[in-house]
This record gives sequence, structure tokens and C-alpha cells, in this order.
Amino acid sequence: MPQMSYLEAISDALRQEMRRDPTVFLLGEDIGVYGGAFKVTKSFVAEFGERRVIDTPISEAAIIGAAIGAALNGLRPVAEMQYIDFVTNGFNQLVNVAATIAYRWGIPVPIVVRGPAGSGVGGGPFHSRNPEAWFAHTPGLKVVYPAFPVDAKGLLIAAIRDPNPVIFLEHKGLYRKIRQEVPDGADPIPLGKARCVRTGRDVTLVAYGSAVHLALEAAQRLSDEGVEAEVLDIRTLVPFDEDTVLESVRRTNRVVIIHEANLTCGFGAEIAARIAEKAFTDLDGPVLRVAAADTPIPFAPSLEQAVLPSVDRVLRAVRELLRF
Repeated sequence: MPQMSYLEAISDALRQEMRRDPTVFLLGEDIGVYGGAFKVTKSFVAEFGERRVIDTPISEAAIIGAAIGAALNGLRPVAEMQYIDFVTNGFNQLVNVAATIAYRWGIPVPIVVRGPAGSGVGGGPFHSRNPEAWFAHTPGLKVVYPAFPVDAKGLLIAAIRDPNPVIFLEHKGLYRKIRQEVPDGADPIPLGKARCVRTGRDVTLVAYGSAVHLALEAAQRLSDEGVEAEVLDIRTLVPFDEDTVLESVRRTNRVVIIHEANLTCGFGAEIAARIAEKAFTDLDGPVLRVAAADTPIPFAPSLEQAVLPSVDRVLRAVRELLRF
């Protein structure tokens, strides 16, 4: 079983699905000869040709609009946003058109919009967003945010095969940071299934994307103090695996939700609301959240780290809960 980085696993999933299904094609800015800003599609043109790896103008609205049109004509486009921040330029096509077609016409729209998200790499306010809450709020869109290479591959395969529009977020800070054994020819991982990546009895840490790695590091340090934290990687925000989260919270009676996006109206607030509505009497303390400050992401590395969630902030939240 080969070792792959997060980036390599995403690239492998794209290549596998393009070999398996001739209706799958890619479009985006500089994804062809250049191989993409992060080289996810390096050498794809040589194998699949320019008709299936399409360099587009710098127009996110045109990219998403063209993907919708292709999907309505029987193809399975995977549209890359060079940085997910710029999906805002295609918001009308995504939110008002793609997300509503199945409801309005009863027609599947099998498109994937994927791209690098996340902070922590000095990208500043225009290259550091975590916009998952925007999409999760829109009926008709599915939202995926993997934390590990094996999940990135399996979930992307599932997203490409799904008949609905899927937003596939890839944390750019994870692209080359972590490696993992990833099966050749991996099967799809069903959307809407969380994964317990560490078992524990004292508190549940719920996270996704890069925040899963913060949660795991915090859990290890808590274990050294005699506190056993369970870590759940929800993997997909929509559909959301509510049952797995509630089952864990009902066992540990405490929960901290961690994400890198801004605190206010972040997806953690939705998770907290579900827990409060359906497991309130099982809680020994309040539902706590650890997230980024409500500010644009600064360019300066020291300021950027100051506004982002950290292991120390997770530890403080857990210790606060344990006092109840």
C-alpha cells in the first residue's frame, strides 16, 4: 500500500476517476500545462489531453457556469478554484443555479467544485478563507472537508460519483504536511459518515479539516494528564452525521467543537445547536467552541497564529469543562 501525501491522494483520486469514467473532466485556471497552482493536476494533460483538462479564463462564474452546463449534458465536471476564496465570484452560479436545479427541474447536477482552503500559511485575507458555513447553509449543496489523505481520496471519489453538487474543501496547509498509507484503487467513502479517530471517556472533541490535527495533539497532551478525550472527525458537513456525534456526547457528557473558520455563525454553532436540542440532559457542562477570531486573516505570521485556534486554546476549553 503506497504512502501518499494529502495532495497526492487528491491527485490520485482525480486520475483514478478519469481513467474509470470518460465523462469525468477537469476545468480551472492553470490546471493544464502548468499543473495547477499547487500541482494537483501535474502531468494530467499528457495522459488525458486538453479536451479533458481544460485551462479556463480567470472567471470563477464562467468556470462554475460551464461545469453546470456540462453536467446537464451528461458529463461529470470537476471545477478547480485556484483558491477557494475566489468562489465568491461564482456564487450566483453555485448557490442560485447549481444548488436549485434538482429541486426546480428534477435533474441531477453532478459537479464537484474543489480547491484549497484554510489559513496558517501566510496567505492573508484573500487566500486563507474557510467558507464552509456559506455552503452548508445552502440547501442542495453537499460539503466535504477531509483531514487525512485516505479520506481525501475516498471522499473525492464519492463526490465525483454523487449526482448532486459537492463542495470539496482541501486545507492547503495539509497538502504536503502529512503522509499516510492510501490503498490503490480505493473505494468511495460514503458522504455523511463521521469517523472516530481516537476513543476516550472524559470529553468529546468534534472537528474537521486541519482542526482534527489540533484535536489529536490536544488529546495526547490531555492523556498525559489522565484525561481521555474522544476525537471525532466529521469529514462531511453536509450531510452531517448527527447520530455519531450525539452517541459520543452522551457517553462523555462533555464536548468541545473545534474549527479554523471564524467563530460567529461557523459550522460549529450548528453542531452545538444540534447537541443542545437533542442531548442537553446528557451534558455536564456547556458546549464550548474553539475557532478563529472574527477578523480577516492577517498577513503577518505572528498575527495570523494569534487569531487561529491552537492546541493551547483547546486545552483551556477542556480544563474549563472539567471544572463543572
